[in-house]
This record gives sequence, C-alpha cells and structure tokens, in this order.
Amino acid sequence: MDNQYFHHALNFREEVCIGCSHCMSVCPTEAIRVRGGKSKLDPNRCVDCGECYRVCPVEAITIEDDDFNKIFDYTSRIALIPAIFMGQFPEDITATQIFAGIKDLGFTHVFEVEQGVEILRDALNKYTKANENLRPLISSFCPAVIRLIQVKFPSLTDNIVLLRPPLDIAAHYYRKRMIDQGATEDEIGIFYVTPCAAKIAAIKSPVGEETSIINGVINMDVLYNKVYRIIKKGGSHNFDVPGIRPLSSYSITWSLTGGEAALVKGHCLAIDEIHNVIEFLEKVENEEITDIDFLELRACDQSCAGGVLANGNRFLTTNRLHRRADVRKHKGDDPGKPEEKPITSYKEDLQKDINLTKVYPRSMHKFDDDMSKAMKKMNQFNELLKLLPRVDCGVCGAPSCQALSEDIVQEKAHLTDCIFVQKIYEQRGSLSQSDTVKIMKDIWGDERMNPYSRFE
Repeated sequence: MDNQYFHHALNFREEVCIGCSHCMSVCPTEAIRVRGGKSKLDPNRCVDCGECYRVCPVEAITIEDDDFNKIFDYTSRIALIPAIFMGQFPEDITATQIFAGIKDLGFTHVFEVEQGVEILRDALNKYTKANENLRPLISSFCPAVIRLIQVKFPSLTDNIVLLRPPLDIAAHYYRKRMIDQGATEDEIGIFYVTPCAAKIAAIKSPVGEETSIINGVINMDVLYNKVYRIIKKGGSHNFDVPGIRPLSSYSITWSLTGGEAALVKGHCLAIDEIHNVIEFLEKVENEEITDIDFLELRACDQSCAGGVLANGNRFLTTNRLHRRADVRKHKGDDPGKPEEKPITSYKEDLQKDINLTKVYPRSMHKFDDDMSKAMKKMNQFNELLKLLPRVDCGVCGAPSCQALSEDIVQEKAHLTDCIFVQKIYEQRGSLSQSDTVKIMKDIWGDERMNPYSRFE
C-alpha cells in the first residue's frame, strides 16, 4: 500500500529567505509561491528534485540529513555508497584509500550499491518482456521522476517498472548477509550515501513499499569532505579493508545517463534533467510517441553525477566513471577474487523480494474530491485564465498565470493579486493606490515595498 503522505527532504528557512523568487522560477512542478516576502512550499506538488536548492543565493533552502553519530547506535555499521561517490575523487586516489577512509569514520562495512545491478539486470529484461503492452515502460530508478509522474502525469503510473532499484537490492543483500554471519536485526545499521534530496525522501517515505530497510542517510557532500580530509592528511591507518569486489563495467555506468537503458532489450531512450523529462513525458501522455519500449528518466543533468549533493563537477565525474568502466571492461568484467558470499550467491532470495507494489497517482491538479464541485472549479479555472494576461511575470507571487488561477479556485489567492488586473481596477476606480500597495505588501513583504525604511 502506498504511503499517504510525501516526506520532503527540502527545508525552507524563512528567517534567511529574501523572497527573491529564484526558486519559484525554476521549480518544475510550480510547488513554490511567494507570500509575505518569503518562499512557501506546497508539499503536494514538490518532488524533491532540488532545483530550488541549486539556485538559492542565500542558502535559505537546506537538505535534511541524519546525525552522523546515529551510525554508532549499531554494532554492524554498513555504508552503502553509489559508484558516483568514487567518481568525486581525483583518479590518483584509490578505491582502497576511499574505503579505508570511510571505515576510519566508524563504519564497519562498505559496499557499492551498483552490485545490485547483477540481480536487477535479468529481472528487468524479464519484466519488460512480460509487460510489452505497457509501452513505454519507465525506470523506477530515480525517485524524483517517480514522484513527478505521480503528481504531474498520473495516467502514466501504470508504466512504472515495479522492480526495486539497485540501492534497495544492495540493502536487502547486506542485511541478509549480516544475519547469516550471526548479527541480529537490531545490531545492523544500513546507511546510504546520497547524491540528492529525492533519495532521502524516498527512503523516509518509500513509494511502492511500506517502509525502507535503510536506517539512515548520509549526505554525499558531508561524507566526501570527511573522507577527503583523512586522505589528504596522510591517508588512513585502517588497514582492515578486505578485498574490494570490483563492479562490472555496466554496473559502474548504471547511474549515468544511458547506463541503465544500455542493458535493456528493445527500443530504449535515456533522458536526463527534469525539464527535459517533463517535455518528453508530455509527448508520451499525448500519445505523440508510441514506439519506445523503455524509458530511462533521470531528474538531474548527467543523472546522478549531477545530483545536488555531489561535490564534483558532473562532467568530470561522468568522465572518471566511464574511464573506470573502460578499464574494467578491458579486464573482461571478471569479478576477480570473490569475496565470501557475493551478492550473486543470494540471487534467488533477492529476486523473490525484488517486486514493488503498485504506484498510485497523486494528481496535483485535483480541484475537489466531489466530482460536481471539481467540475465547477474547473470551469471557474478556465474562465479565470481567460481574464489573466498569460505573461507569467511572477509578480503575483505565483510562477504562472495558470498557477495563480489554480490558487484562486482553491481560495489561496485573489484575482487582484495580478498587477495587470490591479491597474484595470484602478482605472475603473474599484481599487485605490493604497489598496494595490497593500496587496503587493501581502505578497512581497513590507520591506520590499518600503525600500527606504531600512535607512530610517
């Protein structure tokens, strides 16, 4: 059963916000408004893509993270790291150094989540073959895209591949492995090192399952700085780093643009950056595109390499991982000396637990639960839209005229919030100048409407 709410990893600090509206302008789902000179988030629309976080000039938007010391609540402390974490570091820093640095910080085990690709690859091709009638099938890898589909393209929720991504598979594997080695459930703490806000939100309130077995999240920029500092100070003194099981070349590039699509049979397409994704999904929803078998959709430019919590330049990270994959491919993708109980030895158990439950729509355009009321509001919305200038200037505190119309219908705004309507009413004598100033103060705050007050 799908959770009844969205957990959001993005936090707006009102005391820091200057109401510049940069965040409102870039939000792909129009989830942000300006009221009282401060940005306000509509949780029903937000998909935690982090675009607002990227553009905020005063760091008024933060991304939730767990207290690092939480790892010490557990005896067995597992760090699940994505391949792109390795790609953040210069190439002269080895995987052994990185793993040792992570263990120096207190983790007892380190594991790359793309090991889960070894389990998912065959399951994904079987799934696409069994569900050819749902073309195009859409990858479940990127949680921001899944939420985007739920709120903006609800008719496409049935097209989402109901299989766990590599992260979940890796987490299930390591928990099973530790239990087989004698650990109890409450002794095992699994922590994911995330490159983005959406994965935090997905772990806190997962889509397609009741709860996540991951105990906490460490933001990638935080862990990178800690590990890099250890290495630069002379390296780790932790020599207890067992042989690192290398990823296959196709696992290394899985989280990069085109990495997943390259392993799926049929006519596949990979699209990154959330506005590009929206543009393409509109064509799919309108049935303008019907000949695609599988879509790999990622919210960030260059996929996970462009995550908002990734320290490194996304293009350099992508290049490093492709170079790493080329080296691995040259060696024949042989796993080398196998570690005890590799993930493939658990393949049968993991594939039994690989399916997700149905993903449900959560349309952000729902006007009312009552159909007759919803139809009346829809008609009102259409009439309002005819009255507005359709210039999407944002002066009303909403990102577009359409968004303002929706807010008015939902009684969250007024027609006179539009500056064009204000001028018409002023000409007619229906509004005074002081009335329009008050309206603007309600939206943009007293300070912005009284620019000289700060000098008094």
